[in-house]
Amino acid sequence: MARAICLRLLTMAPRTRAQLAEALHKREVPQAAADAVLERFSEVGLIDDEAFAAAWVSSRHAGRGLARKALASELRHRGVDEETVKDAVEQLDPEQEAETARRLVRRKLSSTRGLDPAVRTRRLAGMLARKGYGPGLAFRVIREALEDDEAETAPFTEDSGYPLD
Repeated sequence: MARAICLRLLTMAPRTRAQLAEALHKREVPQAAADAVLERFSEVGLIDDEAFAAAWVSSRHAGRGLARKALASELRHRGVDEETVKDAVEQLDPEQEAETARRLVRRKLSSTRGLDPAVRTRRLAGMLARKGYGPGLAFRVIREALEDDEAETAPFTEDSGYPLD
């Protein structure tokens, strides 16, 4: 019974050992049987929290733009141990994380045009914070994006140094 439960859950989506253990517990599978099945599945590679964590970080960062902090939280919530969480989120290069933050801000920037700069900053910072980006990186990326956006949308005048004709 424990084997069938785990196989069914694993065919739907990858799961951590903790998620499978919780599912077996909810279905009142005896602890000894659950431990035996989980151990065997780990031995044959059907349960691999390290691979799960690495794939999760790669997928969620690329697809949702989540930062290390949010990714680590999600992995912990799924029962991945702290060392595995740390190893998985360290695979994200800080420059890659910053570039993802820039991309997220650029995508949202046009919907904030015409708003007060403080409101724009607050909305963009809130969006990045919800995705796990720290305030230092968030405000640096937002400042750069707002400066670039202002330069792109500024009207050309004789005083700007650009020829009008």
